[in-house]
Amino acid sequence: MANVSHRGDMMTHPDVSEMRDRYARMLGGRDVALVDGPVFLLGLYCAASPWIVHYATSQPALMAHNLILGIAIGLLALGFTRAPERMYGLSWAMCAMGIWLIIAPWIVGSGPDKGVIINNIVIGGVGSARAGGKRAPRGGGGRGKKGEGSGGGGPGGGARPRPCLLSGPAPATAPAAASARSPAAT
Repeated sequence: MANVSHRGDMMTHPDVSEMRDRYARMLGGRDVALVDGPVFLLGLYCAASPWIVHYATSQPALMAHNLILGIAIGLLALGFTRAPERMYGLSWAMCAMGIWLIIAPWIVGSGPDKGVIINNIVIGGVGSARAGGKRAPRGGGGRGKKGEGSGGGGPGGGARPRPCLLSGPAPATAPAAASARSPAAT
C-alpha cells in the first residue's frame, strides 16, 4: 500500500501557485453569494404576493406578472449563488426588474389599490437595492486571461474551460485536429 500521509511542506507541491490562486478565487466569490439568499426569498415573496396581499382575483394581469417576475428573480438569485463570476454581468437585469416592479401596478394593473402599489414598490425597491449591492468577486471577473475561456474545470480542477454565453467563445483545444478536418488539408 502506498504511503499517502505526506508530512512535508506544501511549498514543494508542483501546483502550489495554481492551488493558491484557485483557493483565492473560491473564497473571493463568497462575498457576492451572501446577498443571494435574501434575493431568492424576495423572488419567492414576489411570486406569492398576489395571494399574500389578496389581489389575485382583483388584478389577474398583475397576479400573473408578479408570479413570472418572482420566479425570474428566484432563478437569477440561484444563478448568482451558483456561479457569481459568470452571473455578475446580469446584476443590471435584477436592477431593471426592480424598477419595472415599481412602475408595473400602473402599467400592467387596472386601477390598483394602495396595498398593491406599496407591495410592488417595496419589492422593486429592495430588488434594485440588492442588485446595486452586488460587486465583482475579488478573485477576478467572468473572463480569464486571454485564451483561457471563463474558468477552470470541474471537481478535478482541470484546465478545460466551461462553455458560457457571457464569456465569449471557448478556445480551440486541438488545432491540429481542426486543420486535419479542413478541405485544404485533404
